[in-house]
Amino acid sequence: MLAALTFAACQQPSVENLFVKVEDGHFVRDGKPYYFVGTNFWYGAILGSEGQGGNRERLCQELDLMKQMGIDNLRILVGSDGERGITTKVEPTLQISPGVYNDTILAGLDFLLQEMGKRDMLAVLYLNNSWEWSGGYGFYLEHAGEGKAPRPNEDGYGAYMQFVEKYAGNEKAHQLFYDYVKFIIGRTNQYTGKRYIDDPAIMSWQIGNEPRAFSREALPAFEKWLGEAAALIRSLDPNHLISIGSEGAWGCEGDYEVYERICSDKNVDYCNIHLWPYNWSWARQDHIVEDLPASCDSTKNYIDRHLTICERIRKPLVMEEFGYPRDGFSFSRESTTEGRDGFYRFVFSLVGDNAQKGGCFAGCNFWGWGGLANPAHEQWQVGDDYTGDPAQEAQGLNSVFATDTTTLQVVRTQVERMSNLGK
Repeated sequence: MLAALTFAACQQPSVENLFVKVEDGHFVRDGKPYYFVGTNFWYGAILGSEGQGGNRERLCQELDLMKQMGIDNLRILVGSDGERGITTKVEPTLQISPGVYNDTILAGLDFLLQEMGKRDMLAVLYLNNSWEWSGGYGFYLEHAGEGKAPRPNEDGYGAYMQFVEKYAGNEKAHQLFYDYVKFIIGRTNQYTGKRYIDDPAIMSWQIGNEPRAFSREALPAFEKWLGEAAALIRSLDPNHLISIGSEGAWGCEGDYEVYERICSDKNVDYCNIHLWPYNWSWARQDHIVEDLPASCDSTKNYIDRHLTICERIRKPLVMEEFGYPRDGFSFSRESTTEGRDGFYRFVFSLVGDNAQKGGCFAGCNFWGWGGLANPAHEQWQVGDDYTGDPAQEAQGLNSVFATDTTTLQVVRTQVERMSNLGK
């Protein structure tokens, strides 16, 4: 009996093996190749809280639904920054002012990671945001003495981008961010008793959501900051992967050489790209289905150029954001998704074909999970369900709901394909 118990214990993967690693340009977990189909679930920590916006029953239902489908890699916002009550901004916020934290959101993140760990799901946690919807760049600049950040919904994105261009070279703003990074990564989960750095439910720390320089002139400072941030995270946590959260060359002022340099950093373990055909003017609002072929052509070209870089530097690539509007640019859960289904199918085919040939494509996270949400307003309001669309976007436009049966079937097919690669 003792021998049998000893043998059984040996069959359990060690905690060390449960962390995702990179070996020769590929993800490995528990000694096997790791491929995945995941989604963006930015609001997971808020749902996990017991304060405003919290709904632990829904959170567990959403996790169960995703897990049943084989969606087990979730890209999640650690927390929003700054004041509440601002239109187009996610709330409740985690970091109310520098170093002042909302304990209910921290508990929500703890609860989320506990529940994901129970289900053997993995989290990619992003720590910053270049966009206004969760604070990020603008929040740190305001507290570094640069004045009030413009709001794109009031002042336009031009004014906003001109303001946040200052972030790349603002060392005081960086230090405020680094203090936040140290606080979060140094946390111990109140439910599991695990230090975050010891929790295999975390796959990766991500520097930010779509970090940008916002001008060619700011690119050198931008590269320097990313290098410093990655080095800091590595010094705090030797167990987890580090990623940037980049859109690709689109987030590097169109400069593919800058993208290659930031991804080549010794502390950056894998590469990311994002794809938004409508946002990038590859698809028109009134021709969502008709513009699908042109969108796919542009998508393939964009992916191929980044794959060439990833093959050269021998690092995995994750398509961690891609979205396509519902047919007719509708926000209704009842609207059709012919265009989206076609776009997802095409992106999945590129990911799967490359991975099957032993290439660098290792995974993808579609945007975004709306699940069981039932949006009450086109513009999100306090008390409304959270969807895959943050507060600055029309609720429902880019969300995949539990009722989107045709889209979910496309996802299931890709899950099966990627799962077979990992066997």
